[in-house]
Amino acid sequence: MIFLNSIKNHSKKHEFPFDHWEYDNALSEGAIKEIVGADIPDVTKHNLNYDGTRAIDGGAAEFREGIVSGGKAIKFRCFITKENAKEFPNLVEFINELQSKETHETISKMINKDLSNSYVRVEVICDREGFWLKPHCDIKEKLLSGLIFVNNVNESEDLGTDFYNEKLEKVKTVPYKHNYGYMFTSGPNTWHGMEKKKIVKERRCIQVNYVTFPTDWKVNN
Repeated sequence: MIFLNSIKNHSKKHEFPFDHWEYDNALSEGAIKEIVGADIPDVTKHNLNYDGTRAIDGGAAEFREGIVSGGKAIKFRCFITKENAKEFPNLVEFINELQSKETHETISKMINKDLSNSYVRVEVICDREGFWLKPHCDIKEKLLSGLIFVNNVNESEDLGTDFYNEKLEKVKTVPYKHNYGYMFTSGPNTWHGMEKKKIVKERRCIQVNYVTFPTDWKVNN
């Protein structure tokens, strides 16, 4: 239970600018290899620009033009599902740990939010030069939000997530350190994003959520 051990024994709570936890050594070497190896198309090579959100999924009209069926949109997002589970056995093991009663009950107590009827959602992310994320608060359906960074190419630690105060002034950056993560629960004034910064090669990480809407991974009770 690598992740559970991390949040129990290697995490620290911060209250500024809102309650959040930072932790390290949360992923196995196998999971890290799968994150590094995940094939995620480069947005810029498809003449698309980052728009300050993570909504881009290749579903824009130009990819379907002239194809009666609508074609198959290029997927810029890589959620771990039952369909692609065989490609990510170590990440499925990580998801199984998130599903476990001991893990979700531990997090429930930390964030003071009941996760017993929630679902796990994990997404492999590869941000490249030009990426930015405007300050936003997560939807209430995200009971837990966070990233675990995989910085295996010596990118700047400044590429971590930026936190903002109520005036949307940047007040903190969670460092982009290898196998280092943070988590918080959605709420008013949990403003976070990422300023435009220099990404030399890529910014790999996984997004970890417990959500109220169905995914392939319901928690265990």
